[in-house]
Amino acid sequence: MQEPTPPKRSIGRRQTPTRAEFRRLALSAEIGTVTRRQLAVLAQNLPCTGIVNATEAYLLTTLINTAPAEAFDKGGRPIIFKSNQQLAFEINRSAGRVSRLLSRLFDAGLITMQDSGNYKRYPTRDVEGVIVDGCGIDLRILIVRYRELDELVRQARVEKAAANAALRRYRGTLRNLRRALASAYCLPQRIRARLEVRLEKVATLVGIATRAPSALLLRATALLEWFVERAMRLPRRPEVAFAPQDSACRCAESGMHRQSTSPDSHEESSDSQCTATAGPMTSARELTPEAGRRRAVKQPRRSRQEMVALQDILRAIPALSTYGLALPRSWADLARIAPQMCRIAGISDDARRRAVDQMGEHRAAVAIAITLQKLDRQEVSSPDGYLRAMTERAGSGELHLSRSIFGLAARYTMEPLP
Repeated sequence: MQEPTPPKRSIGRRQTPTRAEFRRLALSAEIGTVTRRQLAVLAQNLPCTGIVNATEAYLLTTLINTAPAEAFDKGGRPIIFKSNQQLAFEINRSAGRVSRLLSRLFDAGLITMQDSGNYKRYPTRDVEGVIVDGCGIDLRILIVRYRELDELVRQARVEKAAANAALRRYRGTLRNLRRALASAYCLPQRIRARLEVRLEKVATLVGIATRAPSALLLRATALLEWFVERAMRLPRRPEVAFAPQDSACRCAESGMHRQSTSPDSHEESSDSQCTATAGPMTSARELTPEAGRRRAVKQPRRSRQEMVALQDILRAIPALSTYGLALPRSWADLARIAPQMCRIAGISDDARRRAVDQMGEHRAAVAIAITLQKLDRQEVSSPDGYLRAMTERAGSGELHLSRSIFGLAARYTMEPLP
């Protein structure tokens, strides 16, 4: 009986569509726009974003400081040719650990690696001895993504500052409430016991304050401040009355006014109907064709948002699996991978931000996925311009994402399998 042969171990670096895209993106770097000092500071601050941990950031900083400053000037080549053994000695780790760290940095899009036939790292020089290319660790992808990563660091700092402020306010309000309950001797025992029970419920809901999100801390702080007012026997806050001019119907003098709207809120209202946000009632004499046309000019048509199921998007966008992206299980997951889809499709951050500002995160993510799919089908030559055009159409109310999704899904299901 022949013994089964063990499976052969795969030889070579793992290849993925994302890594190939990062290599192509590194070729578009404009050397000289970012200095080595800026990249070193960025690498030290990246752990706050959660993209890398402290050890990976330490290795990335070591790689940046290894390259000479002239390599980041115009005409330079920021490529590192040190071996894993040398890098392991410099960061006090094993060579195997350095190899795994380099793979994680490659997958995160912070470095790219070009391997030779024997996995040695060496430069390629011209006749004058100037390095023009080489097989090693390429840092040009950091120059391309510097603005994006720097913005992520800034957002992380802003969120951390907001979380710290909410934490300090919550702890101060909690201390004030406990002090108020201890010093309010004239407070009835029934009210004191009720406030103590509510205090314990809020504290249990928050749990460890340092790990609670800032939104939860703000809501808990508002409740505790209200408990303090009750403990100090302060009068209730006066309710803010609405001004008469804010009313949709100014001719209503007293009583409850019930606004009447169209029974079908999804259908466009005609010129003779009055919306809930309209001004004073229009008399029958003013309902002329000329007045209707004037109102139509002053009030542009607004398109309603298309509701598309997430399963329809997954069926219409097979490019997500083609490029190795994680299939989203919710709308939040789809919005989370939108920046990664932009990097794969070659869409700039400015175009993505404009789309998010105009359409919102979810609709912008759907538009980016459509652009990626059409780029994969070679129907779009300029993904950045295509997304900007979709953003302009969304601003004028002429964008219909549901039609694009269903059209792509129909074409995908009708195509014969390879």
